[in-house]
Amino acid sequence: MNRNLSDTPWFKSSHSNADQDCVEVAFLAGDLVGVRDSKNPNGSALVFSSSAWGAFTAGVAGGDLR
Repeated sequence: MNRNLSDTPWFKSSHSNADQDCVEVAFLAGDLVGVRDSKNPNGSALVFSSSAWGAFTAGVAGGDLR
């Protein structure tokens, strides 16, 4: 899937320092979530369904994905 995400509002975790490279997330139309590397904002992004992203973040928070 090719999608233009250049005007998409991306955000980092509140636990990230402003000068650190990390993962950025964007909530997209169609109940999708975009994920990209902050070091390469013009590079590729992964796109997940919101349910898949929710399962992933719940697994991280629950310690299941260490």
